[in-house]
Amino acid sequence: MRSILVTGSSSYIGTAFARYMAPLSDYRVDRISLRSAAWRDADFSQYDVVLHAAGIAHIRETAENAPLYYEVNRDLTADVARKAKESGVKHFIFLSSMSVYGLVEGTITAATRPAPNTNYGKSKLQAEELIAPLCSGQFAVSILRPPMVYGPGCRGNYQSLVKLAKIAPLCPDYENRRSMVSIDTLCAYLKALIDNPRSGIFFPQELAYCCTSRMICDIAAQNGRHLRRTRLLKPAVLLFKATATRGKKAFGNLIYQDLTELPLP
Repeated sequence: MRSILVTGSSSYIGTAFARYMAPLSDYRVDRISLRSAAWRDADFSQYDVVLHAAGIAHIRETAENAPLYYEVNRDLTADVARKAKESGVKHFIFLSSMSVYGLVEGTITAATRPAPNTNYGKSKLQAEELIAPLCSGQFAVSILRPPMVYGPGCRGNYQSLVKLAKIAPLCPDYENRRSMVSIDTLCAYLKALIDNPRSGIFFPQELAYCCTSRMICDIAAQNGRHLRRTRLLKPAVLLFKATATRGKKAFGNLIYQDLTELPLP
């Protein structure tokens, strides 16, 4: 039996992964909260894998909460990874983010260098830089940089699309390409990585790029609504993209291209 410890008792991905693995009798998945210091006294030695899903995300960044990103996303990540290694855990998986690239639009390839421009992205990249040197023949470090995650109950930008799909009378007929990953695909990817531990940077995504307007229509259909796509809304989309970052995030092109794995720095 393979034993897995998931950090972050309220993590969306961590919770979904534990649920995904629950029917599989060959795996034991426990979850632990990091909100208090009690986790530092927990026995990590009983686990083969630590999946670090705890972190700060989906809150509006301010000058006041900036230090929190680095305390939680960077320093806490490094502390958990060090404890895992010292306890004899063989594999540490860190959920980083596409945000380390700092791009709203563009194509990310193996040659694209991270250049985060938010505290969230910066703290995730700095955490990567702290845990990568811990990698050894006895301690695999896997860093995942997923794009937008979508699925039932998902937080963040996906919820904006859900709200729009529930109230919009029409949907723009506008083609774009976005790298995204469903929560089910991500959980399956994590299981595969646990079954075949490897050190490196990984880029889980759907096999086909997503189109925002098609996704809105699909979400509407799941909620019993039929949205007609119309090109008449294309000027509004172009204006939204030109005047708002949210417009670029929603309808711009942002993809991982030909990326499956990179070596650790």
